[in-house]
Amino acid sequence: MPRLGLGIYAPGEKNEVSRAVRWALETGYRLIDTASVYQNEEEVGRGMKDSGIQRSEVFITSKVGNDEQGYDQTLRAYDQSLKRLQTDYLDLYLVHWPIRDTRKETWRALETLYNEKRVRAIGVSNYYQPHLEELFAYASVVPAVNQFEQSPFLYRPELLAYCREKHIQPEGYSPLVRGRKESNEVLESIATQYEKSTYQVLIRWGLQQGLVTIPKSTNQKRIQENFDVWDFELSEGDMQQLNALNADVRVADDPMDY
Repeated sequence: MPRLGLGIYAPGEKNEVSRAVRWALETGYRLIDTASVYQNEEEVGRGMKDSGIQRSEVFITSKVGNDEQGYDQTLRAYDQSLKRLQTDYLDLYLVHWPIRDTRKETWRALETLYNEKRVRAIGVSNYYQPHLEELFAYASVVPAVNQFEQSPFLYRPELLAYCREKHIQPEGYSPLVRGRKESNEVLESIATQYEKSTYQVLIRWGLQQGLVTIPKSTNQKRIQENFDVWDFELSEGDMQQLNALNADVRVADDPMDY
């Protein structure tokens, strides 16, 4: 699984998505993250086709939506995602949110897909430690990945440590906090020091935390800039400064509400 990918949330115009995927693949990205609820899997598939990059070179993640959960429903949802993406397999399929009444049967369906070798890896999204502890009571396959919101402004070191202990790869979404903290003074000071943008510093922070990181953008210049983070490394002191910015700033729901 690539360490840095393109997150595809839900931009207003659908044709933005296919262009963004093509630009990302041309830039060097090889991880594309989408979900059925984003209603843009068709555009992701079109962007991959237009890029000319072979399917085997691209790592594609999608997620089963909240209204698709349950055993039979999840199996159908997976088939529909494949059809929309114009592919015959996913590299990673996730439970999008831990819906109380359906998450057990949904996980059982993902294990079926995995055991039948229809998907290369399965995992969860927005699972905090109580959700994972419950999952381990009935799972026979350890989730390969747990994707959750993570930035210096929503820093969960205990969840990161728990995932590592259980051999689950943590993946952070909304690393750029949807632009809300672009002008933070600490962030700007560190970015100036490295002659990088504040967004590049946020991405680098996630990578150095051991996260797979999936910043979202449909702007070609920003997509390229977000990938230009391999030529510098944040010092331990700067990492600690960024860690100290935690203020429980969320741009998505709190998984504990589920």
